[in-house]
Amino acid sequence: MKTGRKANVLIWGDTGAGKSETLEAFRVLGRKYIRDMVVTFDDMGTLEIDAKGKIVAYGTETGAFVRLDDLQPGFALGNVDRAVIHSPQGINARAILPITTHEEITRGRKIDFLLYANNYEKIDDKHEILERIKKPEKALEVFREGARMAKGTTAEEGLVYSFFANPFGPLQYRDEYEKLAQKYFKKIFKSRTFVGQLRTRLGIPGFETKGPQEAAKELFGAISEM
Repeated sequence: MKTGRKANVLIWGDTGAGKSETLEAFRVLGRKYIRDMVVTFDDMGTLEIDAKGKIVAYGTETGAFVRLDDLQPGFALGNVDRAVIHSPQGINARAILPITTHEEITRGRKIDFLLYANNYEKIDDKHEILERIKKPEKALEVFREGARMAKGTTAEEGLVYSFFANPFGPLQYRDEYEKLAQKYFKKIFKSRTFVGQLRTRLGIPGFETKGPQEAAKELFGAISEM
């Protein structure tokens, strides 16, 4: 940050929850708030407990797989020379944009913020944009439920749920994954990582751009106060 503070942030959620869109908001707001930003992973990542007992994160790809509708107007065309664009005439059109290097994704990084991307709840007195979860049991409930508002880009509609917001692995190996999740979340809380929800509101009509940008600003403030 331009304040001199820095943090490693992991945003967790299923498709359409607002992960890539929040990264895009970071880019849009970067001139005002950010001195430098490195993306370790945009879609799939891996967590590991290292030899010192600390949790570190690794990436698995060097490009961002983002929905065209959720980018700033004209951004994809402005980067057409470095992007791969899929089905721009249809729904759920996507673009792959190079965002990082192999060296960066293989460098294990500690986690300062572990946030569930909540795209369906409005902001009020009981629902903050950035909400800290104080107990691992409550955090496990939120992450395990994997709730999100489907945006109509697939066959899903309305509020849907996915076991730990990931249909590729956890769902097929529930018992094994549950044991791993409990082990890792206990470690994460012991490390005093900020665990919580980031309400992107991406699934609420009218907040497709505003929601992630306001979420990004709230997160910037939390990092600056570390």
